[in-house]
Amino acid sequence: MLRLLNYMLTGAVAIALIMFALANREIVTISLLPDEFSFIGLNFYFHLPIFVVFFGGATFGIMIGFVMEWMREYKLRSESSRKTRKLKGMQTQLQQLKDEKYENQDDVLALIEDTIKEPKRSAQLM
Repeated sequence: MLRLLNYMLTGAVAIALIMFALANREIVTISLLPDEFSFIGLNFYFHLPIFVVFFGGATFGIMIGFVMEWMREYKLRSESSRKTRKLKGMQTQLQQLKDEKYENQDDVLALIEDTIKEPKRSAQLM
């Protein structure tokens, strides 16, 4: 159901963008520098349909937004990975301590004792 809704929404947006492009086919001239700076000799002119300019600007803005958001979340990602590494280290250390505790016991008895004690601890945390 959601897939059908997604396809319908995507189709509606695509039709709206195509209609916008067809309504704005006029050719415009885009220059990199104002005419006052044409003495430099580096002024390039592009003749494009106006919908290409619009879609290009929207795409450029979205890309800049993604890059800025990625840079803003860098601290969060690095902190998350640091905490994940710390948690994995603690889990490894906990497993080593459990292995040392049950070193001289039978494996079956160690598993039974370990499963009996853990639910009691988790019930206390709640």
